[in-house]
Amino acid sequence: MAHPGAEPFDVAIRDGAIRLGQFLKLAALIDSGADAKTVIADGQVNVNGQVEHRRGRQLRSGDVVSFAGRSARVVDG
Repeated sequence: MAHPGAEPFDVAIRDGAIRLGQFLKLAALIDSGADAKTVIADGQVNVNGQVEHRRGRQLRSGDVVSFAGRSARVVDG
């Protein structure tokens, strides 16, 4: 049986790509850019199942970002 929150929710972006730090805030996974910097540097954020340490990592449609038991999928909007 799947755990609650296991399915990622979709978050639409406008420009075809978005930086990881910006996406965390847009998806409401964190509250501020400063929070994004901290959780990414601490290795708490996964992109497509891999730990990501680069706040400026470019995300594109289909990428899945996970943090604190929640996951969000980048989709074209």
